[in-house]
Amino acid sequence: MNAMVRTQLADGVFHLEMARPEKKNALTAAMYRTLADALAGADADPAVQVILISGAGGNFTAGNDLADFLATPPMDESAPVYHFIQGFAKLQKPFVAAVEGVAIGVGTTLLLHCDLAYAGAGARFAVPFANLGLTPEAASSLLLPLRAGHARAAEMLMLGEVFGAQAALDAGIVNAVLPDGQVLEHALERCRKLTTQPAASLRLTKQLMKRAQNTMVREIMDVEADVFRQRLVSPEAKEAFAAFFEKRKPDFSRFNQDG
Repeated sequence: MNAMVRTQLADGVFHLEMARPEKKNALTAAMYRTLADALAGADADPAVQVILISGAGGNFTAGNDLADFLATPPMDESAPVYHFIQGFAKLQKPFVAAVEGVAIGVGTTLLLHCDLAYAGAGARFAVPFANLGLTPEAASSLLLPLRAGHARAAEMLMLGEVFGAQAALDAGIVNAVLPDGQVLEHALERCRKLTTQPAASLRLTKQLMKRAQNTMVREIMDVEADVFRQRLVSPEAKEAFAAFFEKRKPDFSRFNQDG
C-alpha cells in the first residue's frame, strides 16, 4: 500500500484516506494506482458494505500533482488516473465522501459519482480544467449539468472559479454542509447507518438509480478522455502549465480560441 493512501476496514465500513497533507493531498500516478486498486478490492470484498473516502490534514484533495502529472501524462487508457476514474464510476456498493478544505478537479468530479457526500462549511471546490487549456473528465460534462442545470454547470466548468460549500449544496454536489471538523464523524455515522440496511437492497437500489445513466456515463467518459489527451499537448495547455510553474498568469491571447 502506498504510504500516501491509508485504508481501514471496521464494522463493514472501508475508509480510504488520501494522506499527503503537506501537498494538500495532491494526487500522483502512484496514488491513483493505489486508490484504484483499493476501490476495486473493497467493492469485491464481502466484508465491505460501504466505502468512505476522505483526505488527511484538513483537505480533501488539491487534484493532480502537476509536476508528477506532466512527468507521466495520461496519454492512453492504461494511465492510473483513468483506472481510478473508471473504478469509482463502476462501484456497486454505497460510496460516501467526507470533504473538508480544498476539493479541486477530480476532487470535485468524483463527488458526482458518490451516493452521499458531506462538506465542511469552509470547503472549497473547483473544476478548473478550462483554465489549464484542458476539458472536463469523469463524465462531469454530463453529470454536472444534470445535477446543477446547464447554466450553473457552464459557469463552473467554463470559468473554473472556486466555489464554496453552500454553492456545492445548491448545485446538488453534496448532501449537507457541516461545521468544519465534524464532517468525517458525520459521514462515518451515515456509513454506519447504511451498514444496518440490507446490503443486497442497497446495491440493487444504487444499480436501479444509475441504470439509465450508465451507458451515457461510459460513452461520455471515453469521449472526454480522448479530447483530454488531445488538449494535453495543445499550445494552450503548455502555456497554462508553464505559467503555473513560473507563478504568473497565463496569456492565451496569441492562440486561436476557435481552434
